[in-house]
Amino acid sequence: MATTWHCHIAVSLDGRIARADGSFDWLEPYPPEEYGLAAFVEGVDAILMGRATYEAVRRMGEWPHPGKRTVVVTRRPLDGAPPGVEARGGDMAAIAAEIEERGCRRVWIEGGGQVIRQMLAIGKVDVLEMALIPRVLGGGIALFPDGTPETALRLLSCTPRSGGALHLVYGRAA
Repeated sequence: MATTWHCHIAVSLDGRIARADGSFDWLEPYPPEEYGLAAFVEGVDAILMGRATYEAVRRMGEWPHPGKRTVVVTRRPLDGAPPGVEARGGDMAAIAAEIEERGCRRVWIEGGGQVIRQMLAIGKVDVLEMALIPRVLGGGIALFPDGTPETALRLLSCTPRSGGALHLVYGRAA
């Protein structure tokens, strides 16, 4: 059975996933439960994230993914990393192949933008699920940074949520 690479993320109307300082306080009025995040995380075998995303999650307090194999893409060691969290550097295709070889069938591409860009470049984003938040940040970390390859997607579902947000799910275009 092939691995499904699933990006589940929140994004502002102007395409930002975090403020320039990495914070995402602007998401507080939008409960993740409305987007099925807890059930989604429960159903993944592994999590792939960049160093900045890892640092932002660590600043929130207790590690929110105990027992989930987590690969952090970084060139620097992770001092005091929680159990199951490991650092990997180098070629993204090699990192993805290693995760697949471990038997992981559903992998959450948690972010950030550079990891998502690299995964799109190697054809490893099967599902792009997002909470589109009706807020313009005017700057910050882009979901799709410069250099992201042109990628065609098809809309699988669009569900209105509280506060004017949308829950969008896209798959690879045929």
